[in-house]
Amino acid sequence: MRTSKAIFAAVAVLIPVVYCALLWNEIEDSPAVSHLSRQWLAVLAASSVAAFLATLYFVPLVVPLCLGAGLAGKDINKPVKYQVPEALGIVPATITLITVISFQWLFVESLSLYNAALTSLCLILFLGFADDVLEVRWSVKLLLSFLGAFPLIMAYDGPTNIIVPKPLRDYFGFDITLGVFYLVYMELLAVFCTNSINILAGINGLETGQSVVLALEILVHNFVEISADHSTDYHVLSMFIMLPFLMSSCALFYYNWFPSEVFVGDSYTYFAGMAFAVVGILGHFSKTLMIFFTPQIINFVLSLPQLFGFLPCPRHRLPKLNTKTGKLHYSPNQTLINAWLYVFGEMSENMLCAQLLAFQVLCGVGAFWVRYSLAAYFY
Repeated sequence: MRTSKAIFAAVAVLIPVVYCALLWNEIEDSPAVSHLSRQWLAVLAASSVAAFLATLYFVPLVVPLCLGAGLAGKDINKPVKYQVPEALGIVPATITLITVISFQWLFVESLSLYNAALTSLCLILFLGFADDVLEVRWSVKLLLSFLGAFPLIMAYDGPTNIIVPKPLRDYFGFDITLGVFYLVYMELLAVFCTNSINILAGINGLETGQSVVLALEILVHNFVEISADHSTDYHVLSMFIMLPFLMSSCALFYYNWFPSEVFVGDSYTYFAGMAFAVVGILGHFSKTLMIFFTPQIINFVLSLPQLFGFLPCPRHRLPKLNTKTGKLHYSPNQTLINAWLYVFGEMSENMLCAQLLAFQVLCGVGAFWVRYSLAAYFY
């Protein structure tokens, strides 16, 4: 296990270097990319590597503090229940914020939006950590998500229209202006993203794993759009948020993978969801973002009977542990995790997480096909 984690760390640290090296050949201080130069690509790569190493270093240092404060929980899916420190998501979230704040003056022309995004990220991190400490109810969590997204929505000054699909343009025209209803849509998008990571959870590595996959998919999308000079500045902003977030998440995944040395807590899941909402809204690719979130949408739909009180909803909607085999079996809880176990049978926790992450990757591949092939027939 230590060898595999060491290999993961060695590969992960190369991600920002390779990513920025690929963009290096696409950019030569092009006027089409007002915020990007080769020098800043080097800074972004170095800062992201630093975020990865800093998270690796500080997580073990914060563990005793969390244990001393009583922030720990039992790993229920193990035959032997042992205490695992919780709320360690505060470390990568803080490091990501510090890294992103250091890029602030690069986006002077859109500083109000950038600061609103940072405000939303800071606020949701605070609210998530408060949830880790106070263990608030689901209804309160939804309210916290609304509050966290509020600064971003209030500062939004972009378009509020949607492009009508080609088959419907004879009836509705090329586009429809939604006005305030578009702002409501973005608020709901932020609430969904914030909570969707939080409710697709409960097995070692899943919260951080799905966030790593989603961040990689967004960065690939940014790369494609920047290379094609499509809405370039928006995607540059997204890239400068996502790459440090990805690297700090990879470092947390190092400790959170089976068997977990730490639990991430709502601090991380809230922050991750808001980070995705922020780049999707500011990058003007919210529809593409929702396609990336296909597994989360499936999980949300399955969860509706419990979330709205039609069925009992325990705080942790986990599968059952078969103590004889040491494998996980589906439970009555309405989640994608239990649906997966129902269809494919009981399996070990690490295998279950690996399969769910593979499904996330597969959905991402499908999302790119929808975005760059199928969408051409409608837009």
